[in-house]
Amino acid sequence: MTLLNFDDRGLLPGIVQDAITGQVLMLGYLNEASIAVTRDSGLVTFWSRSRNCLWQKGSTSGNTLSFVSMSKDCDGDTVLIKATPTGPTCHTGALTCFGSQAEQGFAWIENLWKVIDARAMDRPTDSYTTSLLEGGVTTTGRKVVEEATEVLLAATEHAAGGASVNIAEESADLLYHLLVLLAERGIAPRDVINVLRSRAS
Repeated sequence: MTLLNFDDRGLLPGIVQDAITGQVLMLGYLNEASIAVTRDSGLVTFWSRSRNCLWQKGSTSGNTLSFVSMSKDCDGDTVLIKATPTGPTCHTGALTCFGSQAEQGFAWIENLWKVIDARAMDRPTDSYTTSLLEGGVTTTGRKVVEEATEVLLAATEHAAGGASVNIAEESADLLYHLLVLLAERGIAPRDVINVLRSRAS
């Protein structure tokens, strides 16, 4: 990573974000050596200002952070580290240093939307998403209705003692097909979120 602006101590803050849920986990300080060790070892490593040495997160507790990616901000004086946590990140036992509530992982849906949006633009012929988009609103709408019905059936089965995993699987299908319908109609998910925000205020 080039053009990082370290402070006069050779440090800069590193914000760690859960690569799957998007939840902010912690903030630590990095120098050139800790960045190199993080990349080479695959485990997030900081520079401890109190001990004046490299510190691999979780080296004592076992609650490590598996490195996924790193990017700098617009000024190059802060980096965002995406990682996969093993156990709670905070020394208090909380999942994050910024509160005990666990995120539900909906931030990951942004990744799914990016794939669907790309399919809508590129239309690769071997893509199931493309086949739905090519069918127009009739096809995408029909699939949303079909998958919503499957969610209802799975929920009914669960009420009768069935497995909850079926509800999760059918809900995943429903969310995917709903996003495809939005892409086909040229509507961004942010428009839906904005409606939800207005209703929550």
